[in-house]
Amino acid sequence: QVQLVESGGGLVQAGGSLRLSCAASGRTFSSSVMGWFRQAPGKEREFVAAINWSGTSTYYTDSVKGRFTISRDNAKNTVYLQMNSLRPEDTAVYYCAADTRHKNVVGGPYDYWGQGTQVTVSS
Repeated sequence: QVQLVESGGGLVQAGGSLRLSCAASGRTFSSSVMGWFRQAPGKEREFVAAINWSGTSTYYTDSVKGRFTISRDNAKNTVYLQMNSLRPEDTAVYYCAADTRHKNVVGGPYDYWGQGTQVTVSS
């Protein structure tokens, strides 16, 4: 079992920054692929970023490349999403997810999900 708790969301002006954190419990965190997803009102949940077990490989959706950075600290069982140059279209609930069955393949499926943290970017 893995429990995921996101934090760090909030209200920010366009151009600003936020750092999301996802604290994980369970012994499988350090061997799991971790991902961030988001869901805007009226839209389907979409992939944002993922990182392999060691942090040596990262993947991003095109719309956040160059602005967002995913990282992890396995000693702290935590994965982060640094979000810079935020835009109103980044407004969404952001979810952390764990794929405990893979160490390097980031296509999922993700088997554990957090409850989400709201990010709101004002124009």
